[in-house]
Order: sequence, then C-alpha cells, then structure tokens
Amino acid sequence: MTSVSASRRRILSLWLPRLPIDRIKRKLSSTSATPDDGKPNVVVIKDGNALLIHSLDDVAARYGLSHGLPLANARAICPDLVVHEADTAADAKTLEDIADWCDRFTPLVALDPPHGLALDITGCAHLFGGEAMLMKLLCDALTARGFTVSAAIASNAICARTLNRHVHGRIVPDGEEAALVSPLPVAALGAGEAITLGLRRAGLKTIGDVASRGRHEISARFGSAFTRILAQALGEGDAPISPRKTPPDYIVEKRFAEPVATDTVIAASLSSLAAMLVAAMAQQGKGARRLEAYFFRTDGVVRMIAIDTGQPVTETRVIDRLFRERLDALSDPLDPGFGFDLIRLCASRSEIVVQEQRDLDAHVHDNDELAALIDRIAARIGGKRVVVHLPEDTHIPERAALPMPAQQHLAAALHADWPARVESEPPLRPLRLFDRPEEIQVVAQVPDGPPARFVWRRAAHAVVRAEGPERIAMEWWRPEGQGLTRDYFRIEDEHGLRFWLYRDGLYDREIDPKTGKPVQPAWYMHGLFA
Repeated sequence: MTSVSASRRRILSLWLPRLPIDRIKRKLSSTSATPDDGKPNVVVIKDGNALLIHSLDDVAARYGLSHGLPLANARAICPDLVVHEADTAADAKTLEDIADWCDRFTPLVALDPPHGLALDITGCAHLFGGEAMLMKLLCDALTARGFTVSAAIASNAICARTLNRHVHGRIVPDGEEAALVSPLPVAALGAGEAITLGLRRAGLKTIGDVASRGRHEISARFGSAFTRILAQALGEGDAPISPRKTPPDYIVEKRFAEPVATDTVIAASLSSLAAMLVAAMAQQGKGARRLEAYFFRTDGVVRMIAIDTGQPVTETRVIDRLFRERLDALSDPLDPGFGFDLIRLCASRSEIVVQEQRDLDAHVHDNDELAALIDRIAARIGGKRVVVHLPEDTHIPERAALPMPAQQHLAAALHADWPARVESEPPLRPLRLFDRPEEIQVVAQVPDGPPARFVWRRAAHAVVRAEGPERIAMEWWRPEGQGLTRDYFRIEDEHGLRFWLYRDGLYDREIDPKTGKPVQPAWYMHGLFA
C-alpha cells in the first residue's frame, strides 16, 4: 500500500440518521408482521426516569416530533403513535453489516458511531465511473434496502461528515472546503451540546462566524480539541480514519454481470483468483500465510472464509485444496441465496519465500509434507485445535509442556530440547496428564507413604507396587503458585495398570493458605502410564 498525501485523499462519509427505525421496519417487513402504514413510528430510549425519542420516521417528523422529545409529549401530540423499544446492540450490528457490504467499494471502511461510516475512496472511484457515480450507486443501493442515507465527499473525514449532516450529495473539490462549510450551523461540527450552546450564546451561529475569530480565542474558551475539529472541517489539515480491518497485502476480485450460485462456478472463480494472487505475489517473491475469501451476495450479505498456513503458499493447487477442505467442513454451508455478484480473495498476511537447496535425501521433504497435512487438518477443524507441545523450564508437571498452534510453531517443536531419559529405565512421568487432577478415595494407606487400596471412578484398586515419593513444591514466588507441597508416587495395581498419584500437602507439617489450619492431605490422580 502506498501512502497518499492529504491534498489528494478523498473520503466518502455516510450518515444513516434513521438507522434504528429503518432497521425495525426492515425486520417487520421480512416477517409475517407488517408495519403500521400511515401511522407515525418512533424508537424510544430510556434516559434516567424518562423515555425519549431516539429515532423517528418521516410520518412522525411531519407531525412535528423530533429527536430527544419525551414520549409523554409525543403521545399528546400524536395519540396513535407506534412506539418501539431501542436496541443499541442490534443497531451497532446493522451498522457493522452495512460496513461489510461497503467493502465491495473499498477495503478502507471505518465506523463513525452511532450511525455513520467513512470510506476512503482514494484511487478507486474511477472503477465505478467517478466520485458522483460511486456515491449515487452506494446511496441508491442503501435506499433500495430501506435505509435513509445522506452522503458527502471531501478531502478529509471531518469535512465530509460536517457536510452530510445538512447537505446530501455534496462533492467538495480540493481547496473549496471552507467556502462550502462556512454557511452551515455550528451544530454540524458535532462538537457536543455544551460547546454548541456556548457558541450560540456568543453570537456565533455558523461555522464561518467561528472561523472568523482568532484560533487562540476559540482554544481558550472551548479547548484545543474543538479548534482542531474546526480546522479539519475547513480543510486545514488531514483527519485520518481508522479502518475496521487492516488492509491486505494483496487483493484480487472478480465481479459478475449476472450473479453466480452454483458450486462449480464458485470453485472455478476461486481457482482463477488464486492463480492471479499467486502471480502477483511471485513478482515480489512472497507467499501467503493467511488467505481470506469474501463472498458478496446480491442482497447485501457478506460471507468471509479464512485459512491459515504454516509455510508461505506459492502454488495455486495448494490454495484450491485448502479452500476445498474448508468449504467441505463448514458447519454453516456457504449459502449463495440469489447469487454472488462479487468474489474477492485476499492475502492478508504474506512472507518472503526463502529458496533452499534440497539434496536427494527423501527425509528432507518430510517436514514439508507434515506442514501440508497440518494445514489441511487446520482448514477442517480450525488452527487452534491442532497443537504441538513445547518444553517449559519449570518443575510443575502440568506446566512442563506448553500447547501452541502447530502451524506457527512446528519448526520450534521439531527442534525442541526435551529432557533426556535413560532408554532402559521406565518413564518417570506419564505421557498422558489429566487437564484437572481427579480426587481419589484412599481406603488403606502405608504410614506416610502411598495408598494400599484406593477407589477411583467407582472402581477399587489394590496396590501391588509403588515407587516414590517425588516431592514437588509449588512456585511460591508466583501469585497463582500458593499451593501445597505434592508427593508423587508411581503405582501399579493387581491388574497391571499403572497410575501417577500425588498427595496434596504434608501431614501436620504444612498450613493451608486458604484456611490457616494444619493440612489434611487429599489424594489425586494426575496421569496414566501406557
């Protein structure tokens, strides 16, 4: 991605002033319930002990209702008012969904809560016929989906946001920001009710009136933050946006004149996009470590499928195979609905491919085959479920092996330095440890030694051989390590089953940190030997 100077940057600001009521009406129209046509509809939100109007439709606005009006006053004005309860979480989710849909126009989409979006369209407006055509296309699509929308384009987000709160469809050429913003009321800056009221009391009703005063006067009275917003609205300086998603390293996409819905066409499209992506990365000697496929449905729903790889991928067939594995394993199958009109493939993370000289030893390629197998399994069940274990420098048994994702730590696991043991001796510790040690009931016990008989999982075991103890003290220097001293024993019962038990605490020689009383030790099963 190349940087763009502030004078050339173009930001499209979207504002959905009636998003809460539009969302509710869309939901009612999609179900058996039908909205009350011709009746005023409002959304109310609780503020203290009062219910205030949070959003309203056109019919309610024609009755003279306004945002922030108490519900009691609104009912007095309009007795047949239809009232809906506000759901800010659902509104935020709807705004996120609209932002996902806007990704088809530019990958740089930022939220402007509570009901706005900012799109960085620098360098991509020509793909849609220019800025005017892009704004019209976007607004017409949102209007067709039942949303009231206002839009403006300017050199920075604050200027565009200030304009679209009062004027719809304005495109500001570079250098003309101050002339177009100055006639607007000071409330358009969105600086808060206290500052807006203070400006009006001072006789400053428009942005131009505020701009005519010295900046030091404005800063002294209303703070430097407001002065910065004012300067950005006038086009003096940049106002960078914070995109919801990090821009991918490489991106390719395919648009369809007619929506596609068949698995064959979708798979062929993904394959062709993979070939284009591999060719683009090969020019810079890179391979993909994370791939993301976006499927844009004609009804606005966007589905994203991601796969991670342990090594940089540089072959189209590997990408095809991984996405085939991922699509086959989806618990929620890819539903094309009425079809996809855009499919996009991104390499959100890439790495330089290091060329290595390989010899004729067949075992040299074993690691590559293992990494490929891990990638295929991870594509099916998720990367976090395929783990390798790395040794930890600790004497606490449950912390001696650290599980880590195999795709990122395979090389470290292959070269890990595990404690050596004598081949002729049995292992001191079992390969299988329980996630949580299970308490056992000791029926008979050797004095200050291992159990002679015990019950575990409702089965009785008689001990015929025992070895130990191996005494392990907890890490007292850690806040979570204030545990009791453990005595571990290797146990074999009459059936030849071998267990790893420990006694939690020492008889009358240790104080329980939780109760402050002498310890009454308990016995636990921690692992099983093969």
